[in-house]
Amino acid sequence: MDESLRASARMGNVSELYRLIQRDGNILKRFDEVEFVDTPLHIAAKEGCIGYAMEIMNLKPSFARKLNQHGLSPIHLAVKNGHKEMVLRFLEIDKDLARVRGKKGETPLHYICKVGNPDGVLDRFLEACPDCIRDVTTQNCNSLHIAVKNKRLDVFQVLIRMLRKKDYYRQVMNQKDEDGNTALHIAASSNQPQVLKLLLESKADKHVTNQDGLTALDLAHQHNNKESINIMRGSFCPRVSDKLKKHVFDHATMTSSLFSYDTDNISGDDRNALLVILGLLLTATYQATLSPPSGVLQDCTTNTACISCNRLRPINMFDSPTPFNI
Repeated sequence: MDESLRASARMGNVSELYRLIQRDGNILKRFDEVEFVDTPLHIAAKEGCIGYAMEIMNLKPSFARKLNQHGLSPIHLAVKNGHKEMVLRFLEIDKDLARVRGKKGETPLHYICKVGNPDGVLDRFLEACPDCIRDVTTQNCNSLHIAVKNKRLDVFQVLIRMLRKKDYYRQVMNQKDEDGNTALHIAASSNQPQVLKLLLESKADKHVTNQDGLTALDLAHQHNNKESINIMRGSFCPRVSDKLKKHVFDHATMTSSLFSYDTDNISGDDRNALLVILGLLLTATYQATLSPPSGVLQDCTTNTACISCNRLRPINMFDSPTPFNI
């Protein structure tokens, strides 16, 4: 690059830019002939010279998507160097610049997930181009993966809040990287409890396995992350199959019909027998719900996880504080 042009970009001197153009009308055209190169727009973006950058964008819009020798576009450099207003001006001109893929397929959003969320730029970024949250790198990592790997809780909270508004949020949340790990795997292995809670509250799939056949809970055990283990275990709860639901419903219907029977016309012994039968029915029904036969539970990966839930227990009708009055 001509040193005079480089200096004008670094200083943001628009008058000098046009003086150089008057001297050589093809001074900007030559950058189109090189595949990867620092253009005056790259330099202006790095230095935060907004006026100069907008002038170059007006003259040579193609420069905005051009990558330099380091695989970075001008908007990548603006993000990397913390020039919020420069980033926003780029997006005002062309919101799809948010999805320009640089080195390793990383977009400007991926860079924000690395460096953090200075001055709330992420919110404005996602407002301008919400679908950029779906982009992945060459390692198949999305923005959630990158935020968790870099322990950027501030970024992660914004991403989750944004994702919950989208119909594709489960797909993004359960996206696997090249090793088959989801964001939940990474959070569990690196012991990030707040991230784990956010993911589980958002219905992240805790049963998905990576390429080694390990779930997030398995990784937490592997790294002996006790806090993550407790959080993951607490999220497991038996899910009753349709077959068992029908079984319980049939018992409930039978119980209801027995209660509706005209008990005034039966003897005391029969009435006591009826109470015993009802007690047995209720106990058997709840016991079946707690410990159904093999194959009925559908959402538990290990016996340990199921037992640790401990949210259901058999209910004895005689424990009820309100007695039956027949």
